[in-house]
Amino acid sequence: MPKNRKLDRPVILGIVGDSAAGKSTLTAGIANVLGADRVATICTDDYHAYDRKERAANGLSALDPRCNHVDILEQHIRLLRDGHPILKPIYNHSTGTLDRPEYVEPKEYIILEGLLGYSTRAMRDCYDVKVYLEPEEDLRVAWKIHRDTTKRGYTEEQVIKQLEHRVHDSEHFIRPQRTFADMVVSFYRPEGQGEETGAKLNVRHTLRPTLPHPDLTPIVEGSKHGIRLELARDTDGKPVDVLDISGEVDDRRAMAMEDLVWNLIPEASHLRDNLGRFTDVNNTQATSHPLALSQLLITYHLVKAALGHYAV
Repeated sequence: MPKNRKLDRPVILGIVGDSAAGKSTLTAGIANVLGADRVATICTDDYHAYDRKERAANGLSALDPRCNHVDILEQHIRLLRDGHPILKPIYNHSTGTLDRPEYVEPKEYIILEGLLGYSTRAMRDCYDVKVYLEPEEDLRVAWKIHRDTTKRGYTEEQVIKQLEHRVHDSEHFIRPQRTFADMVVSFYRPEGQGEETGAKLNVRHTLRPTLPHPDLTPIVEGSKHGIRLELARDTDGKPVDVLDISGEVDDRRAMAMEDLVWNLIPEASHLRDNLGRFTDVNNTQATSHPLALSQLLITYHLVKAALGHYAV
């Protein structure tokens, strides 16, 4: 595909991960930078086939493909990619019920985030960029307990029981999707900071050669200041680049990396905005450099795809 020729279809980003892996937080920041008028965000969990009571009665978890209208999701991704509107179902996470569907028109960018977005070949073939979120497991558990007890009406005991019930489904249905991602994003706690859940978390990006990742050498070469890039082996033994960003990275170094990436996509300089914002466990607004840089690196790929630099 020729350079600098804009696509005549939406650019589609997938963000997949287990429950409470941080998908919505990552998605919100990317959508905020690109602009609400240019982004359609779809939660693939809306395609649950059963409400919360029905799942409890039939013994299936929301992680099981049999508990979701995967075939309809496939159709809807293809329709959106081809420029057609959809009538999207809605699963209400607060009440556990299925609500009235929503009319969604395609926009320049489409972000699909949820549990099973890479579970079939038909869906995977529609994405321009695929991200898998894989936080440290103890951290994910802490995030899930906090979210489900404060926003979804569960008790801590119920959340822990649900996590135990879902171990099999996580292993068999969610984690295998990791292999299809262009980027694996893993937030983890710094050594000796077992209680950290927010701004000071580190992040590790596993960058696969399925996308041409930006050259970060000017920032990371010889760096001992919170950003490190190394060649490594992935879980399947294949070579990957691994980018580590410390939660303690200083403002100057983080800004230098932001400047480098934005300069690689000058066509999108007008999009520049504050990244890395999130609501912490105390329900206050906070900012994380590792989160901001993660959102920016993904945005870089979306802009490159929109300019026709990537072909799917």
